[in-house]
Amino acid sequence: MILNTQLEYKGNLFPTNIKSYSKEVDVLHFSTANNVILELTVLRDSILRFRYTTVGKFDNDFSYAIDDESTRGYNHLEIEEDEEKYIITTAKLICNIFKSDLRKSIYDVKDGSVICEDELGFHWEESYELGGDIVKMSKTAQNGESYYGLGDKPQHLNLKGRRFENWATDSYAFGKDTDPIYKAIPFYTGIHHNKAYGIFFDNTFRTYFDFCHERRNVTSFWAQGGEMNYYFFYGPKMQDVVTAYTDLTGTPELPPLWALGYHQCKWSYYPESNVKEITQKFRDLKIPCDAIYLDIDYMEGFRCFTWSKDHFPDPKRMVKELADDGFKTVVIIDPGIKIDNEYSVFKEGLDKDYFCKRADGPYMKGKVWPGECYFPDFTRPEVREWWAGLFKELIEDIGVKGVWNDMNEPAVMDVPGKTFPNDVRHDYDGNPCSHQKAHNIYGMQMARATYHGLKRYNYPKRPFVITRSAYAGTQRYTSTWMGDNVATWEHLQIANIQAQRLALSGFSFAGSDIGGFAEQPNGELYARWIQLGAFHPFCRTHSSGDHGDQEPWAFDDEITNVVRKFIEIRYQLLPYLYTSFYQYSQNKVPMLKSLVLFDQEDHQTHYRTDEFICGEQILICPINEPNAKGRRMYIPKGIWYNFWTKEIMTGGIETWVDADLDSMPIFIKAGAIIPKYPIQQYVGEKNIDQLTLDVYHKDGKEDSELYEDANDGYDYKKRRYSLKKFNLAGTKNKLIVRIHKRGKFITSYDTFKINLIGLPFKVKTIKVDNEYVELKDVQFKNNSLVVSKEFTNLQIKG
Repeated sequence: MILNTQLEYKGNLFPTNIKSYSKEVDVLHFSTANNVILELTVLRDSILRFRYTTVGKFDNDFSYAIDDESTRGYNHLEIEEDEEKYIITTAKLICNIFKSDLRKSIYDVKDGSVICEDELGFHWEESYELGGDIVKMSKTAQNGESYYGLGDKPQHLNLKGRRFENWATDSYAFGKDTDPIYKAIPFYTGIHHNKAYGIFFDNTFRTYFDFCHERRNVTSFWAQGGEMNYYFFYGPKMQDVVTAYTDLTGTPELPPLWALGYHQCKWSYYPESNVKEITQKFRDLKIPCDAIYLDIDYMEGFRCFTWSKDHFPDPKRMVKELADDGFKTVVIIDPGIKIDNEYSVFKEGLDKDYFCKRADGPYMKGKVWPGECYFPDFTRPEVREWWAGLFKELIEDIGVKGVWNDMNEPAVMDVPGKTFPNDVRHDYDGNPCSHQKAHNIYGMQMARATYHGLKRYNYPKRPFVITRSAYAGTQRYTSTWMGDNVATWEHLQIANIQAQRLALSGFSFAGSDIGGFAEQPNGELYARWIQLGAFHPFCRTHSSGDHGDQEPWAFDDEITNVVRKFIEIRYQLLPYLYTSFYQYSQNKVPMLKSLVLFDQEDHQTHYRTDEFICGEQILICPINEPNAKGRRMYIPKGIWYNFWTKEIMTGGIETWVDADLDSMPIFIKAGAIIPKYPIQQYVGEKNIDQLTLDVYHKDGKEDSELYEDANDGYDYKKRRYSLKKFNLAGTKNKLIVRIHKRGKFITSYDTFKINLIGLPFKVKTIKVDNEYVELKDVQFKNNSLVVSKEFTNLQIKG
């Protein structure tokens, strides 16, 4: 029926016919008879933005998610119309806008196949209780369509058949069906008919996504307020979709290399003697470790930016002594500021009126660890600037190297919903709003302010920040972990899925609390978790501490040896992991790749959850059940070497792989060149005078990369880096490796030790830069040789 000239169906309102259209460069406006406007922006040939208003005008266009440096520009834009529709054509897409109701259909310009089409399309419901509209969008699900993304959701990697809510929530001991949890990242990728597209619903209110759950052939998303504002990305490769989204929302600068080392944490290490005991044991047992964490007990009565004089009488001395032994100190900082007039941080925040307020004037008061607290409004630029300045003593004077932001959903105790009430007000960078809008970005803006504080006071070194809560784009400022998980085998599986899903959602620098935060793992579970964590970008053991110890030596000697072995493997692979981070930071490529991203055309990969690619060339499959001597796993397309046995396997099959407790299924892509450091107890312990290259033979071609710089600082932004591109070409009786170099950084090593793996021939001649060399001159032995790092062409013949 018609109500007030607006089409209505079961309480939902719909756009009516288009009455006018206008174009200004790359922005198109379509206005309907009932005052709806669709603003379509062409960002790139493969990226369109759709923005709707139901009141005839748009609010200020502002987003915390979008990176100012994201790529813009297109090659082709053409607009036509016929009787029933407008037709927008770019170099990659055709988008039809139907004149009768604003519904859209998007096609591949090359073959005309449908990529994504509206079902009901945009519709809304007037929300008299909350104000504004509940904005909705529904899409027709295509045959065989699968869905991925949405950040840290702990359910199956493929989202099809499920419904989700985005509302950052303190979720202690969450399970595989818990929703929502800590993060709100409203981006997903859809795949059907071997083509991938993505949708980023940039709306910070409480949002929902339904992937064919309520209706089998419909995918929908909606929000309890704000605009229907979303970006559409087309691949057709899934990796192109993920990199385009990551480009739009940004990537971090390179971290200091030590941040990719192993970190140890517990609630809590105190007093100082306990911290020293833990760090000394790492060195005594020769288990590499780069960072030690201090949880809330390092503070005076849980007051942020203070130190307990009883537990840590001289923090500056302690932090220096730890640094002298290779340990960087990372401390926790929460958003709640204790109400205490003798506490300078509280007093200054109160005097400057920096704390969040309720709608009718009083400050937002809530209980967290220190007791009753006020909370800074991190959506005000001057508050972020103040917060950044609070880190001067911690970072510049005392020497702390990293900060860990917790409880920033924001979490509040003893209240329904465990967070701020909806009537709390925020500045939102000059766009005043209620907590309904600001909730999901509160943790992001806290992490942003923290990051700028560390960057300022740690300069010329790089900052390291870790956050629990996040919205899209938070990856520009910080790393993350998955929150308060549990020491169970199920949570080991969940950690694997969450890390893959975050990487698919633009947030690669992530890891879980190894061993589980709540409850106590047995030695076998802890060892298996370390094996997985060693291949996650962020690698940290953390536990609640109320159930016993959870250090690498907390079990028996067998477990300690397994843990040491895998942490050592991680330290050997640091140049590979650092190169992966460079590719993520510069090229927006996720550091972890689910098999579906690696090969979307193989439909077997669409429902695989355990296997993933670390970087570009290492295939990992954790053991995630007790008493296992191996497991069945899926080997994707290509030729792969078993890391342990060097046995060659052809992909596209599911197979059994042996893996006793001291092993895990690891495979290396044929043709890969894997750079390795000598084992160090911490980053920078050794002056590296030789770099190892493990070269895996391939009958064909393969490219690899090695990125290096000073491992900290910003000289790399002045071209003081080294980027080596290796081109490998192999046959049954020959192997050629070529190197192309870029950058001005001079590495500390002079030679490569090259391990030739899987050669199908016996080496008879070696040419370096087109000159034959004597085998003894390159120390050739057991298919290993040593050559100058300056070589550009290596030929091995049988």
